Amino acid sequence: PAGSGHGSARCQRFCPGPLVPSLEVEWRRDRAAALPEGCILRDGDLLLPQAKLAAGGAYSCHDGTGQILRSIFLRLGYLPGIPSVTCRASDYENFSCSWTPSVETFLPTRYITTYRKKLLMGDEKWSRTPSSQVGPCVQDPGRPRTCTVPKCEFWSSYRLNITEVNPLGSSFRLLDVTMQAIIKPDPPEGLVVEPVPSAPRRLRVRWQYPASWPKEPHFQLKFRLQYRPVAHGSWSTVETVNLSEVITDAFSGLEHVVQVGAKDFLDAGNWSEWSAEARATPGPGEEGRPGQGQVRRAPHLPSPCPALPSPPPSLARPPAQVTCFSPALGCRPDRGARR
Repeated sequence: PAGSGHGSARCQRFCPGPLVPSLEVEWRRDRAAALPEGCILRDGDLLLPQAKLAAGGAYSCHDGTGQILRSIFLRLGYLPGIPSVTCRASDYENFSCSWTPSVETFLPTRYITTYRKKLLMGDEKWSRTPSSQVGPCVQDPGRPRTCTVPKCEFWSSYRLNITEVNPLGSSFRLLDVTMQAIIKPDPPEGLVVEPVPSAPRRLRVRWQYPASWPKEPHFQLKFRLQYRPVAHGSWSTVETVNLSEVITDAFSGLEHVVQVGAKDFLDAGNWSEWSAEARATPGPGEEGRPGQGQVRRAPHLPSPCPALPSPPPSLARPPAQVTCFSPALGCRPDRGARR
């Protein structure tokens, strides 16, 4: 008969019990007489005491006429190790966990993912009833090694059980999580950076909440900007609770790169990853705009002060120092003049 088998890379035994006298049994692998190094024939059995992964394949035992008595496909591998698990909440209603195997088993593997909600009473009491407190961490076929716990309570704690199973056995990891500790918003969206007219050192920046974060008054976000000239390596940062900000210390004439991150308003959890970059160059000042490279000056105007007739000699006085005032010419009364 034919079959298949999985084994650890240590010891394997086939054809249990002598089917025919051992001298009349021939073992082959992948239809060839060559067998793995170190194999042992005993009473019709083939033993692989120090099997290596390369020893896997299709094995068959034959009688003296070459007829197949038994065949098996052997696939070697290892027991699962304890997986490494991390969890994150991108909003306050759901959280997801992802894991990485600690051992490459070389065998078909599946995962059992469940959670248990912690009771409010007692620091170390975990609910076992009612059954509604226990449920599956839902796996998404489109996101391997990831599961999601929906409809969470922000102030509750959860215990995750991630169990890795293969034909040789299983191993599991328990992880206790609280929403406040694992909250990490998605990056803000719609980042726009633009110059401020007539302000050579200013850039106006605006953005939006991430679509995954519900806009509720009790769960708001704060934000952090980082910016620098493209040619420089050092970032400047500023925090705000608004959805816009004006950078006041940009370098005139240099293109700047800007990113924005988000965090829970009450400082729970972690900052998001940085958003995609946006770039802009501060605009020139009023005198530095294209086509206006020179300072604009007012045209020369005649003095608006009319000439006065000379007084008669009998009324003549020492001449006063008089300066007419003209906004266009910029002349003002001489404050030192006296009449």
